[in-house]
Parts: sequence; structure tokens; C-alpha cells
Amino acid sequence: MLWLDIAKGLAILWVVYFHFFTTYFEHGSLPPADWSGFAAGALTILRLVWLKVTGLGFHAVGVFIILSGWALMQSTMRRAESGAMAWGAWYRSRLFRLYPMYWVAHLVYLLSPFVARFEQIDSRIVLSLLGLRFVNIGMNFYYLNAAWWYFSMLIQFYLIFPLLFWSARKLGPWTFLLAACVVGFLARYVLLIGYPQDGLWLQGGFAISRLPEFALGMALGMWHSQSPARAERFFLGGAGLLTGLLLYPAALQLYHNGYTYIFVDFATGACCFLEVVGVAGIIARFARPAKVFGLVGAFSYGIYLVHHPYVIWLGLRIREQPIWMFLLIAVVTLTVLSAWGIVLEKTTNALVNKLIPTRKKA
Repeated sequence: MLWLDIAKGLAILWVVYFHFFTTYFEHGSLPPADWSGFAAGALTILRLVWLKVTGLGFHAVGVFIILSGWALMQSTMRRAESGAMAWGAWYRSRLFRLYPMYWVAHLVYLLSPFVARFEQIDSRIVLSLLGLRFVNIGMNFYYLNAAWWYFSMLIQFYLIFPLLFWSARKLGPWTFLLAACVVGFLARYVLLIGYPQDGLWLQGGFAISRLPEFALGMALGMWHSQSPARAERFFLGGAGLLTGLLLYPAALQLYHNGYTYIFVDFATGACCFLEVVGVAGIIARFARPAKVFGLVGAFSYGIYLVHHPYVIWLGLRIREQPIWMFLLIAVVTLTVLSAWGIVLEKTTNALVNKLIPTRKKA
């Protein structure tokens, strides 16, 4: 489904741009001085919308969690229905999909000259290479590359996925989603209010705290498999886009209270998902843009793994540039980093397939 790849492409570009933007303005003031000549009215509104949308870039992480649940559920369902389901082979294929590129990203970080390095290479790199960044979470969660926290959450979901898959098939999509939300929201309540812990556990250090989003993706994947025309009519026909737009303001209000914060990641992730998929449906109607964004989305994993240190390094060096120059540099940076991530991931996958040819069979 090309539109899902386009959605992943939009989400990863939004994340990269968000990290670049926040670094550029980290010690500055908004709006920057060179916007003082903007006329009131439509241009002012456009400026405020641009700043607001940019500031919501971290919600695209929730989009990736939902899309991960969707893709994993549908691919595993196809295996199960074909009679080729073997969890040992499934784990093997998942590990060979995730870890080699993750290790390559470490190597790129260590060897690249144009990356931000704020920490020393020490014994923590062992846990980082293993993906166990939740061990001694305060010291390891953001170690070397802050974006890599997502990897440690992902491997937790993969570890428990057979149980989630069995539960979803047994209960049906919507009962499963309700049960997963109860478990996830309860975990967030305990971590946030019952026995307050470091917020990193809530962010994804403890994957169950993000289970509602992942389960939503699984449920949507099942719904799409059962009724693809109906699902795509909702997501791509404008109804989903409008629904997300209407609900987003209410979702943002959940940030203002400790109890409502329990639900905020699920609500904002779902609204952002509807917006991103809705825009992806529009882009899918145009062949050339669809091809470009689809390609970026197909290799979004590699882009995600390598982008963060580069945009931090560059963002720290262009703070004195005017806003128009920042936007121009941002376009070039997103293009170069996308190409770099695609090359790295394609090369890594080709090498793994060559060294371990049985991986494709598995």
C-alpha cells in the first residue's frame, strides 16, 4: 500500500525537521527578528500556524508506533493464514531486520565528522548496542543519540508480540484495543500518579506505557484486512483528515492536567495519524511526489537511526542565519539525510541478505 509508505515518509521528515527546528531556535526568541516586516492578517495567521504545526513534530513518533503495530499485524496475519507461521523464524527475521542497521548507525555516529557529540564513549555503549537503553534509564536512554530510545521500546513490543497477536485474533480488533488501552492506561497511571517514576519510562522506556498506540495500529490493520475499501475510504477520502483536525485541539488540552496526561500520547498520536495518513492520501494521487515520499517512507528506519546527530550539529551552527536561510538549509538537509539513510539501509540489507541468505526464506 503506497499510501502507508507515503505516511511513513511524511512522519520521518516531520521528525527530522522538528529536531532541526528546535535546535535552531533553542536559545532564540520566537518569532525571529527578521519576521518583523510581516503584515498583519493572513500572513500573521500563517506564521502562527507554521510555528504550531512545527512544534507538534514530536507527535509523529506516535504515528510511527501506530504504523508499526499496523504493519506488523498485517504481515504476521498473512504468514499465519498461509500456514507458514513459526515464531522462531519470525523472531529471527525481525532481529535481522532491526539490529544490523542499528549497529551500522552506531558505526556511522562514531566515524562521521559532522555529528554532535555531547558524551564520551564508555561502557554504556555495550547496553546501547544491545538496545537495552532502559537499563539504568537515566544514564542510558538518550546516550549518544537521543532518537535511539525508540529502538529499545520497539524490541520490547517485538518480545511480547506473539501474546498481543494471539489476543487480537482471539478477542477481535475492538475488544483487543479496549483491553490493551486499559492495560496501557493503568501502567501510565501507576508510573505517573500511583508510584511516580522518571518520565522516561512513560515516554517508552516501559513499552506497555505506549501499548494503546501500538494496539490501535494492530486493530486498524485488522479492520483494513477485513474491509480494505471501507477503511481506505475513511482514511484517504477526507473523513479521517477532517476527524483528526476537529479532535486535535481537544487532544492537546490533555496536557494541562496530571490525570488527563495519562491519555495524551494516545489521543495526540491518533489525531496526528489521521492527519498524516489523510495528507498521504492526497499525495498518492500524484505519481511523482508519491514515488518520492513513498521511497523515503520505505527506508524511514535508516533515516530515523542516523538523522539526529547531524541535524543537532548543523542546527547549532546556523542560529545566526535568517529564517529564510534556515528554511532553505532545512530543505537541503532533509534531502541529503534522506538519501544518506536510504543508501545506508539498502546497503546494509543487501549485505545481510548476502551473508545470511536464509533470512529471506524465514
